[in-house]
Amino acid sequence: MEVNPPKQEHLLALKVMRLTKPTLFTNIPVTCEEKDLPGDLFNQLMRDDPSTVNGAEILMLGEMLTLPQNFGNIFLGETFSSYISVHNDSNQVVKDILVKADLQTSSQRLNLSASNAAVAELKPDCCIDDVIHHEVKEIGTHILVCAVSYTTQGGEKMYFRKFFKFQVLKPLDVKTKFYNAETDEVFLEAQIQNITTSPMFMEKVSLEPSIMYNVAELNSVSQAGECVTTFGSRAYLQPMDTRQYLYCLKPKKEFAEKAGIIKGVTVIGKLDIVWKTNLGERGRLQTSQLQRMAPGYGDVRLSLEAIPDTVNLEEPFHITCKITNCSSERTMDLVLEMCNTNSIHWCGISGRQLGKLHPSSSLCLALTLLSSVQGLQVCSLLSNFSIWARVTQGRLLFPHFPWYFPRYLCLSLSLNRVSPA
Repeated sequence: MEVNPPKQEHLLALKVMRLTKPTLFTNIPVTCEEKDLPGDLFNQLMRDDPSTVNGAEILMLGEMLTLPQNFGNIFLGETFSSYISVHNDSNQVVKDILVKADLQTSSQRLNLSASNAAVAELKPDCCIDDVIHHEVKEIGTHILVCAVSYTTQGGEKMYFRKFFKFQVLKPLDVKTKFYNAETDEVFLEAQIQNITTSPMFMEKVSLEPSIMYNVAELNSVSQAGECVTTFGSRAYLQPMDTRQYLYCLKPKKEFAEKAGIIKGVTVIGKLDIVWKTNLGERGRLQTSQLQRMAPGYGDVRLSLEAIPDTVNLEEPFHITCKITNCSSERTMDLVLEMCNTNSIHWCGISGRQLGKLHPSSSLCLALTLLSSVQGLQVCSLLSNFSIWARVTQGRLLFPHFPWYFPRYLCLSLSLNRVSPA
């Protein structure tokens, strides 16, 4: 008959505690008027209470701090700190003590120990202390694995482990929206919601653009020569509250001239969010690369570069258009035809050749118009172009003869007001 041997007790004891900042002590004030039955009894008890503020005893917030009573919540982006202590509870001298701390996540195992060197010996009633820190970058279940190995006086090697399981929660809910402008600008709207149970101080919310863009924040206004945030003087975000941030991205000059490159850019950048909670506990969260749906311009694109806000009636005014060949392989021959309307008249030669427009290149065109009717007017520009055949690597891409077909490009001119001469 086999009998399981009794479990051997270890000479060392392992204690693991999470390091968090204390909270402000609160109490529930109980008071009454002097003419009531208790008289001044309740007021005197509050004045004698060491946790209350002298002269403001009826406030719930006191001058004392409360140590954490439980493990608490850990949120993504915060720093997890823990205190590890190994104590020699025996009357023997223990040798070759090695303490190792690993953090197991759903995707990886991380070594958090400050040193992997073994301690030569540990006398009775002595301890080995260590503090570990880790910035939490994954949500879900985390397991802190603490392992201790040592050698007894008799030369026996001992080993034991302890597991501490905790959950990492999501602190913020981030939603993004993209708006593609006709001028190759991209507007990003970021909605950030606090889904924790405590208020947050939003220290920084910035957008780190990709290599092809420059970014401008649209979350502040100028008042009396000073830049003032649109969220007011208090940057607190209460639980379940949502705040909207707006950014404008403009292509860099070296990329803006290459229409084919900007046309296919989907990666915009990433958000960098920094906040603080109770007593200044700092958290930081970076999103993955934000991607937009690339706009489809087709083979040719017409954009308006310059137009006056207000024009005089029956006086010529000038506009500047930009025609871009968005194709990567086709060379176009452009022919400009001007079509008058009842209110807008073109000044210039219609049917003239604009020349060849090579792939991924642009052409700026200055035009002159005249308005004969007051109010908001709309005009259109009719442009014909030919696509010539090109031979690449011995393979015929298009027929030898040029194709000719009309391509209608409508240009809307929004005139706020047409004033009489």
